[in-house]
Amino acid sequence: MERILVIQTAFLGDAILVLPLIQKLKEINQHAEIDVLAIPSTKTIFKNSDSVDTVFTYDKKGEQKGLVALIALGKKIRQRKYSKIYSPHRSLRTSLLILLSRCKDTIGFNIAAFSWVYKTLIRYDSTKHEVQRNLSLLGANFDSSNWQILPQLSYNRSDGFSELLNVFQKEKTVALAPGSVWETKKYPSTHFSKITEKLIKEGWKVVLIGGGEDKDLCESLNISPNDMTHNLAGKLSIIESVELLRSCKLLLSNDSAPTHMGVTADIPVITIYCSTIPEFGFYPYNEKSMVLSYDTLSCKPCGIHGHKKCPIGTFDCGYLLSPETVLKAVYQVLL
Repeated sequence: MERILVIQTAFLGDAILVLPLIQKLKEINQHAEIDVLAIPSTKTIFKNSDSVDTVFTYDKKGEQKGLVALIALGKKIRQRKYSKIYSPHRSLRTSLLILLSRCKDTIGFNIAAFSWVYKTLIRYDSTKHEVQRNLSLLGANFDSSNWQILPQLSYNRSDGFSELLNVFQKEKTVALAPGSVWETKKYPSTHFSKITEKLIKEGWKVVLIGGGEDKDLCESLNISPNDMTHNLAGKLSIIESVELLRSCKLLLSNDSAPTHMGVTADIPVITIYCSTIPEFGFYPYNEKSMVLSYDTLSCKPCGIHGHKKCPIGTFDCGYLLSPETVLKAVYQVLL
């Protein structure tokens, strides 16, 4: 059986956005075995994709840190004798794995570190969405009419989680994801608080989602009059979070991984851009989704990932986008 490997050892959002490429690969190569190399924190994403056969993990910041472990992993890849390796990831370590694999048909981006190790190089187009960029590795023409393939994840519900879903399915529920790894990507919590209060007054339940690191932030928005707000940050797996979102009428998120989880759930997503911009290619692209951004600032964007604090100390990109403006967009979708 032909074996194909996809390498994506970046973070959660990047893992979700590579799923359309994998799904298309499986469609084109129905009888091939599609494997994925991922980091431990994103393994569950690929384990729950019907297009993936085997997931291998690369704990590059933990047990497999260092050159010896990298060489051992390269040997493992080589032993599986892949006919093709696709690498949306562009790091030096990934390029070294490509070199060590000795695979004769390797495809990557022209801006990858040590790009010379790849047999086929595809131009990385910074003007396109990340999904469309990834699909370009297949060598086919994915234009504005056919690139918007939604990530697909399967999940077998447990009894306890099914009961939780039933609660939200019966209610008018909006999901809020106020967290981010980067501080300058976080819409101000004071603004999120005003939005939460207004939604509750209008009779909407608000469910707050995120990782364990977002628990305290979400708790600050957990106003909870008559159980109208629910803080589930750190309590759900990635797959459970996607399933929960399927029960919600809308997701309001920063420019972070929950945006892509909302697209996977195929619900309307409103993504708020503080220090970053949609043009970087990570915006929600499913039906009824939209973006909000305060763009009349000479300092914006201040970086593709964001920063731990505003470089000029004002954070105008967040504060000047008023809660009223955000609520107007929310009601545009909900009503």
